[in-house]
Amino acid sequence: MEHVKGSAGGNHTVQTKFILLGFSNLPRQKYLLFSVFLSAYLITLAGNLLIIVLTLADPALHIPMYFFLRNLSFLEICYIPKILANLLSEDQTISFIGCAMQTFFFFFLAGSECFLLASMAYDRYVAICKPLHYSVVMSRKVYTGLAAGSWLSGLLIFFGMTVMVFTLPFCHSHEINHFFCDIPPLLKLACGDTSGKEMAVFIMALFVVTFPFMLILMSYVCIISTILRMPSGEGRSKSFSTYGFACVMYLKPKSSYSPDTDKFLSL
Repeated sequence: MEHVKGSAGGNHTVQTKFILLGFSNLPRQKYLLFSVFLSAYLITLAGNLLIIVLTLADPALHIPMYFFLRNLSFLEICYIPKILANLLSEDQTISFIGCAMQTFFFFFLAGSECFLLASMAYDRYVAICKPLHYSVVMSRKVYTGLAAGSWLSGLLIFFGMTVMVFTLPFCHSHEINHFFCDIPPLLKLACGDTSGKEMAVFIMALFVVTFPFMLILMSYVCIISTILRMPSGEGRSKSFSTYGFACVMYLKPKSSYSPDTDKFLSL
């Protein structure tokens, strides 16, 4: 850390690195946690790579639904498990730039996934509720545009959010009570009144979580309505996507903030 003198004569701390506390309060369980997280990550990585390879290899699967699924699988394998390195390493530090990049990529991927799930729900809505128009409505131009728009929306929104957070002066402790550079614990380290920034983060999260969720909800209402009108019982069992944990994490009242609860829900 470097100390600089402000114009009013006060000292501010320029952070050059942070310390991720992670699960340092559970030193005896670190090898168990490492094994669990590594196994989960490898299974996720293998499963998503298999989906990508199989849907590319079979020409019969070159349709919008599997195009979106490939994008979703690619998003899933891009999450870099920094937690794995931190669990075994004695050095829990992360550079300021590294922390900013980790925040951006995590939220960029998560935000893009929200929009992509909404695009997938729209695709299923058209396939089930407008089957005769499906090939026209979901043309190659449309479904590639929806996927590109999902990626671009996540990139623009969370690049702006990352810049907003990391241009703040950090003058408190440089210890982040989390296993990755998440925005709420970072705001706790910033100087002065951050209520305006917290409101901006809340509004962005509200848009990224709620807007796709409402689109998904509406699409499934239409799908269920169509299925229930079918004369037979075929295809009446459908699964619902949920944004529950995202809502709890980023749309909850400030007064309910709990670092340990947030770490658990993030996992």
